[in-house]
Amino acid sequence: MKQLKRTFTQDERELVFDLWKQGAGFSDIGRVIEAKPGSVFTILKSSGGIKPPPRKRNITHLTMREREEIRVALSAKKSIRAIAEQLNRSPSTISREVSRNRGRRCYQAVDADNRAKRMAKRPKLGLLQLHPELKQLVLDKLQLKWSPEQISGWLRVEYARRKKMQVSHETIYKSLYVRSKKIIHHSFCQHLRRKRPMRHSRFHSRKGDRGSINIVNGVSIHERSKHIDNRRSLGHWEGDLVSGSKNTHIATLVDRKSRFTIILKLVGKDADSVNEALCETFSKMPAKYRQSLTWDRGMELAKHSVITEEFGMPVYFCDPQCPWQRGTNENTNSLIRQYFPKKTDLSPHSQARLNEVATQLNERPRKTLKFKTPSHMIEKSVAMIT
Repeated sequence: MKQLKRTFTQDERELVFDLWKQGAGFSDIGRVIEAKPGSVFTILKSSGGIKPPPRKRNITHLTMREREEIRVALSAKKSIRAIAEQLNRSPSTISREVSRNRGRRCYQAVDADNRAKRMAKRPKLGLLQLHPELKQLVLDKLQLKWSPEQISGWLRVEYARRKKMQVSHETIYKSLYVRSKKIIHHSFCQHLRRKRPMRHSRFHSRKGDRGSINIVNGVSIHERSKHIDNRRSLGHWEGDLVSGSKNTHIATLVDRKSRFTIILKLVGKDADSVNEALCETFSKMPAKYRQSLTWDRGMELAKHSVITEEFGMPVYFCDPQCPWQRGTNENTNSLIRQYFPKKTDLSPHSQARLNEVATQLNERPRKTLKFKTPSHMIEKSVAMIT
């Protein structure tokens, strides 16, 4: 005997979205509503994990009670005007209601109410559908790997006098994730920071600890001056490694104030290779742009004293398992992962290619810089000096 397909009530669907927003996974939600994880995924998929707003009846529309009174009045052979007066409605409202629902002889209140609900679900065009020029501009920027928030902020600056060319970042996200609206094809999600098929809760977390590594003569980040913490000047860098498959690695440096990014090709992740790449980079910088360096506790920076001796740069190390102490660098590494996803072999990529990626990042508007670019911040600093 063929098994009947499981159907879900509106309350069950709402519970699925509520649990998903709280950070529960497919299996956890499935156990709560007694359904398979695949069924949970199907419920979430159509709206991209974004809970649809509750449907509300327009207060000016006829209610089920009024439709039942119309049915009773029609059975009593009352006129349209008499029914309208009884319900304190316009005669034309009652006339249209009766005529669109099979006339006086066959009018049924329940059928009429169900039809009204179906008609109210007709799709309404979104902002990007109404303005093709705006939509194309959003698509172009997404392909350049700009985030929806960067696109939205840039549009407000670039088209300050054209409101029709402005859109919120939330609208862009919903256009991407809510597949049922078919505004932006879901394949454009691959250009986002996280290439997820649907919206995830902020409470999702990745757990994994690494052992504490003792760096000889390493200076703790807690000894770093408040001036550096407050991002008052350029030249204070945060750094880390980004790893790929086949034991390949690149080094990343990001300036705390301007968010200017440098990506370095490495021969290996050993202390000699990393130290050589960093020293070569810092040697090309003006002295005012090499003030300090903050790193995690990886052994790749075991020769940190060479950097301090050669360039007078103090090197600070974060606490074990505290990546948020280098938040600027962690965020930058997630941007770089758009170009070099995990399990990518990094060895074929030349320094020229890494420079191209860094240039794209440095020419993106940043919300934290009031939608200015890191390159603009560096150029502004140079202009002030000259």
